[in-house]
Amino acid sequence: MVAVSQTELDNLESLLLNTSGKVPLHNRFRALFTLKSLKNEDAIRIISKGFQDQSALLKHELAYCLGQIKDESALPTLETVLADESEDPMVRHEAAEAMGAISSTASLPVLKKYCGDSDRAVRETCEIALARIEWDNSDEGRRHRSTATDEIQEFTSIDPAPPTSGLLAGKPKPQDLSPSSVADLKAQLLDTKRPLFERYRAMFALRNIGTPDAVDALAAGFTDDSALFKHEIAFVFGQLLSPHSVPCLLQVLQDANESEMVRHEAAEALGGIATPEVFPYLKEYMTKPDVPVVVQQSCQVALDMYEYENSGEFQYANALEQPLATEIAV
Repeated sequence: MVAVSQTELDNLESLLLNTSGKVPLHNRFRALFTLKSLKNEDAIRIISKGFQDQSALLKHELAYCLGQIKDESALPTLETVLADESEDPMVRHEAAEAMGAISSTASLPVLKKYCGDSDRAVRETCEIALARIEWDNSDEGRRHRSTATDEIQEFTSIDPAPPTSGLLAGKPKPQDLSPSSVADLKAQLLDTKRPLFERYRAMFALRNIGTPDAVDALAAGFTDDSALFKHEIAFVFGQLLSPHSVPCLLQVLQDANESEMVRHEAAEALGGIATPEVFPYLKEYMTKPDVPVVVQQSCQVALDMYEYENSGEFQYANALEQPLATEIAV
């Protein structure tokens, strides 16, 4: 937890909420992720005010950050967002996912209620969030929590599902993997007869392996018919930052028939990977007339990430004099 002055806190609030009406979206994102890193009640209070904004992209990111702070005081706000059927499904889905990240059994009734929602992404997210909370309270989940503090975690995000058993820590050592490990996980990832939670577990296990073969296995998931599932693969690529994933991410970004939920996540992943060939695509799709607003805005944020990755900045968000936050998410 980082201590900030009241003046700094007020400045972060002004930036995030765009009280001047002149703050570019990418600067609002930097303020948001700086607030997330504070992990306190002031941050939750300020972030919660942002749901009055018009940008679905920003609101979805607000919900993500509330989940990553992992404080039950954010639950009333998240429940209100999930229950608002006039809200963009991308925002509602992220609110449900955040409730899963906070993992309070108090969230079970509302998550169960919206497992029957009319929007597929919302109901699938609620199903996964329920399974996440149940896993956290299982023998395996309790054992993992008791040993997690002794493990070196390569990825610090609170994910919708834990990696498949045996791959719960950070990047596995080569000797811990059998020759068929990636193939077995790929089969689990693509098996539509399995619950999404199990397929997500395979997804995050492949992320932890992180080899080109694992990237190829993950990319095969872009043929799925679930936008939620595909957007999570793009998020994972944004964590891996593997140039090997750039061709498939560019294909997703350019696919006019793909869900904007998936295309937006592909754009942000490309901004994080920040290899030279991604720049012209992000520039083009930021202003291309027939591209959905949420994708255009994601390209704007991604270009800011691209510039950061190719600069000497220490961390992504630098809304204060000392940069604090590092991630952009689903």
